[in-house]
Amino acid sequence: MTDSPSGTQLTRVLARKDVLALAFGAMIGWGWIVLTGSWIQSAGSLGAIAAFILGGIAIVLVGLTYAELASAMPQVGGEHVYSYRALGHFASFFCTWAIALGYVSVVAFEAVALPTVVEHLFPGYAVGQLWTIAGWDVQATWVAVGVAGSLAMMAINYVGIRTAALVQKVVTLLILVVGVMFITGALFEGERSTMEPLFNTSEGVMGGIMMVLIMVPFMFVGFDVIPQAAEEINLPFREIGRVLMISVILAVFWYALIILGTSLMLDAEALGASSLAVPDAMQAVFQAPWAGNLMVLAGIAGIITSWNAFYVGGSRAIYALAHSGMLPAFLAKLHPKHRTPTNAILLMGLLSCIAPFFGRPALVWLVVAGGLGIVIAYLFVSLSFVVLRIKEPGMARPFKVRQGMAVGVVAVLLSLGLIALYLPGSPSALAPVEWTLFLGWMGLGLVLYGWSRARYGVAFSDKMMYRELAGADPYPGR
Repeated sequence: MTDSPSGTQLTRVLARKDVLALAFGAMIGWGWIVLTGSWIQSAGSLGAIAAFILGGIAIVLVGLTYAELASAMPQVGGEHVYSYRALGHFASFFCTWAIALGYVSVVAFEAVALPTVVEHLFPGYAVGQLWTIAGWDVQATWVAVGVAGSLAMMAINYVGIRTAALVQKVVTLLILVVGVMFITGALFEGERSTMEPLFNTSEGVMGGIMMVLIMVPFMFVGFDVIPQAAEEINLPFREIGRVLMISVILAVFWYALIILGTSLMLDAEALGASSLAVPDAMQAVFQAPWAGNLMVLAGIAGIITSWNAFYVGGSRAIYALAHSGMLPAFLAKLHPKHRTPTNAILLMGLLSCIAPFFGRPALVWLVVAGGLGIVIAYLFVSLSFVVLRIKEPGMARPFKVRQGMAVGVVAVLLSLGLIALYLPGSPSALAPVEWTLFLGWMGLGLVLYGWSRARYGVAFSDKMMYRELAGADPYPGR
């Protein structure tokens, strides 16, 4: 075989702070900037906070399965390795290709989100109509901002994980500083009376909470980037699981406090009149337009952290599949100097550059289609956790979950419940264009998988996977 996937390796360079910034930055994104007002309106102030706490508990349970498996098998690709060891060759491909859709969709989503947020800082900058899609006029300058952002993020990830990690730490710090300013200011300046109603009872208390709860898992997508980059993390394996769980818990507190701060500053009437509730609440705290613009900048910072993290996660997932012979070999190429999966990064950059040409309607299409891929991967990881507890009870687990079987079974059930939200008959079922995106991606993957299996053979994949599973050092860098 002359074109087998490369056997070269990634390098362990990510320290604890790098990993924490990578996961936390991925989870907070920019959704809180634009959606917090609708969460409070749907469930009430305390209802929205309750939804994020309940949803956060569910994500913590799924995250625990990731934490144990990431510490036991800290190889690039994360889900790819776990599902292979527990469920076999095809399950490993299907799981990893599904989550790759989630990562690619987020990277493309941010290319549409960036020009959308910039529009709030520079109203009217979008000129030069190109065409109309789903009733929305696509403007040339609007597209140019999205494409420029895509190329910049691709370049950052191309030149190395160190650069990507540095950008992630700096930008995440900016978000935290602005967030602390907002939350502390709201606690001093806000009024308890503006939080009314505490619960929205128009659909029943639980009805309002459920309307927010179904959105919660997608706000927490990002902790799974840690397992994808596990082969580049320079920590004892037990610490990988701990950092993953810390990042999830921090995100729960972040969302709950942002909702609290916003509800303390904006009453129901102000929320109804606001298009960006959190920046408006920030402006109300400091009684100055600069404060609102600063919060919009924090939202742009959230776009960058999410964008950057999912470039890392998506490119490593694609690289892992190609490295094991489940995708064409050229996607497993590593840069000789930067040690980054260059062709996988370039592929994601290309898809990200295309997204802005479909305009703002692509935001919803990408989130929903990609979200289905992500929760399918959650199901496979939870199943892998349960199966490995049964098949390999003696496997070394540096981070071992207490009451593991109970946690694993609940995680499987929660994942099945999340998948059901997308299926026909659910109020949040996929629309035809979203099914087209999902099925098109999965169909393309099956074609590439079939070609690669015929070209390289299952025996080659098994050899590469066994080599990966046997190559772990429990104390890297020590």
